[in-house]
Amino acid sequence: MKAVHFGAGNIGRGFIGLLLHQSGYKTCFVDVNEEIVDLLNNKQQYTVKLAEASGDELLVENVHAINSLKNPELVVDEIASADIVTAAVGANILPLISGLIAKGLKKRLTQYKTPLTIIACENMIGGSAFLKEKVYEGLTNDEKVQFDIYFSFPNAAVDRIVPNQTNADKLAVTVEPFYEWVVDESEINGATPQIQGVTFVQDLEPFIERKLFTVNTGHAVVAYFGYLAGIRNMHEALANAEIREIIERVLQETGRYLIAAYSFDEKVHAAYVQKIIGRFANPYISDDTTRVGRSPMRKLKNNDRLVRPAIKYVEMFDDIPEYLTKGIAAALLYDFKEDAEANEIQKMIEQKGIEFAIEKVTSLQPDTGLFKMIHKQYDDMSFKKN
Repeated sequence: MKAVHFGAGNIGRGFIGLLLHQSGYKTCFVDVNEEIVDLLNNKQQYTVKLAEASGDELLVENVHAINSLKNPELVVDEIASADIVTAAVGANILPLISGLIAKGLKKRLTQYKTPLTIIACENMIGGSAFLKEKVYEGLTNDEKVQFDIYFSFPNAAVDRIVPNQTNADKLAVTVEPFYEWVVDESEINGATPQIQGVTFVQDLEPFIERKLFTVNTGHAVVAYFGYLAGIRNMHEALANAEIREIIERVLQETGRYLIAAYSFDEKVHAAYVQKIIGRFANPYISDDTTRVGRSPMRKLKNNDRLVRPAIKYVEMFDDIPEYLTKGIAAALLYDFKEDAEANEIQKMIEQKGIEFAIEKVTSLQPDTGLFKMIHKQYDDMSFKKN
């Protein structure tokens, strides 16, 4: 079996590429990083180390790579004959790879007319649907009909911590032992791809929100409070009793919503929350609070990990979540000088005030209880900070 995977970075190699290899695929990585592409073609293998006491290493073989800037026609050929196509490039890069995917799928229709599944493994809601939208932008109506018959873009939820790292072997990757890759099987035409470790479900939304409102929310809150406390390492931030209590309370609030919305078993969800917190506290992962907290404007959008669960909580319970609003305030206070979005928020607050910044960044209206609580939390935390 043959896989084409866009993105030969740490997540691509250490998460998706590893599972594809373990499922028997020969994987072609597509990337623009010439050094990584050349190394993959020279070695045709790499190692993945698990961040745990055992330090187990896994060998990934039967891989090669294509530089999509230099050899786009080779990428088209690979897609045309692939058994699965995946991507882990970052949400903002999906539009940039959509044209090549469209060309590959068109060529596939002329040669094989066999079904193909394309999965965007991104840290976003509806990643595959977004990729499909971009792929379809350049198609004729007749081509869209043919694509709908043969090609599937099922949405997915992915979760694995792969910290920033520098290794002597530039292909080696260290990842946490835990991972989760959930795919919406109801959106697949033809046979379901055989990938070990993937959970196929008929309704993805509960798993999307569980991951976003537990892993992403929790990770961001620890990062922002850790940064404000002068702590640069994530597992050291979790060792701080006050931060530990805050994250517990935040995930109690998101958990209350998730259990009510999707009928998750309360005890099972509580165990899931503790597992997630344990992952953040993993001493074998050296992850910087400024890496996890980066791009606060994106994280503060009303459809993302901080504001969205707070809105859902208010809608579900007609009450204001105290600790989620603390987390939002902490993100507004994040002033890391090397983060362009953090600088933009701080400039906005300085020039136009916190109320303007809250409305601009979160899209919340000033007359809502949620807005007012965020404002209050920000004022309280600003006073303590100063």
